[in-house]
Order: sequence, then structure tokens, then C-alpha cells
Amino acid sequence: MQHRVLFDFEIAFANGGGLRGWDFRLDIPGRAIDEAALARQVVDDMRLLMVDTVRISNARVIAEAHKRSPASAGSAP
Repeated sequence: MQHRVLFDFEIAFANGGGLRGWDFRLDIPGRAIDEAALARQVVDDMRLLMVDTVRISNARVIAEAHKRSPASAGSAP
């Protein structure tokens, strides 16, 4: 079974503004991910620039099939 992490986040940008998300789901390669790795992955996955801080909360790993195929994981929408 594949795994995803379900979490809330707040991202602040160095040039002002920010993003918030709740009950956000992200595919992960294994059964666990630490907070620092999760923060990097969400920033990379959304291709965000000038990120100042990332705050993760309520993270929990769930057994669920990945929603992306391996071929589409790195491609632009």
C-alpha cells in the first residue's frame, strides 16, 4: 500500500504574503516523513519561491494510493 500525509500548513514569503492550507494531502515515498522533509516537499511540489517560513501542524500519515502516476510527478500542469 502507498502512503500519503494529511496535514495543515502556513507558509510565509520573504517578500510578503503567505499561503494556508488544511487537510492537504501529499504523496510520500514511505510510511513516515519528518516535519522538515514535509515542509521541503510541499514547497518543492508547489514550486514556491522566496519562502521564508513553513509551519506544519496536524500531520498524520494515511495508507492511501498515490494520486499521481510516477510519469506525471515532475511535469508541469
